[in-house]
Amino acid sequence: MKHQTLEQLHTVAKIQPLSTYPFMTRQQRIERWAVLLEKDPDRCLVALTGTEHLKREARDSARCEGSPITVAFEDPVLRELGLRDDSYGEAKRFFELTDRQLHSIVCSCHVGTTFKAQWAAARVRRTIGGNKLLEWLSEKLWH
Repeated sequence: MKHQTLEQLHTVAKIQPLSTYPFMTRQQRIERWAVLLEKDPDRCLVALTGTEHLKREARDSARCEGSPITVAFEDPVLRELGLRDDSYGEAKRFFELTDRQLHSIVCSCHVGTTFKAQWAAARVRRTIGGNKLLEWLSEKLWH
């Protein structure tokens, strides 16, 4: 194998980085989501209804246009990092959230049918700094 510089390789091939965006940790992805929500704090968002009553498959595929998850999916950076759609299950996977955490952000029983993005941002941020023991206990009781 012959060693070539990047400049030499450019003469024979089109070189592109694997990603135009750096890797982000879970906390950084969640923080970006909160920042995106705060960019338009008065934006009216739509809540998902009854996520805690849905069977896992239905809950994972649940979505609605204009939800807090939609705001995340509208961001090209988060899509480039792997956010595939604006469904409940995809947000849970991508942001590494528990059902309890995501439910408290997007479900109508916590927020009503519509709510402001500013309020959603506060709930998203709370997932970063919450008490881990209480989260674990809450998750155990929820299931």
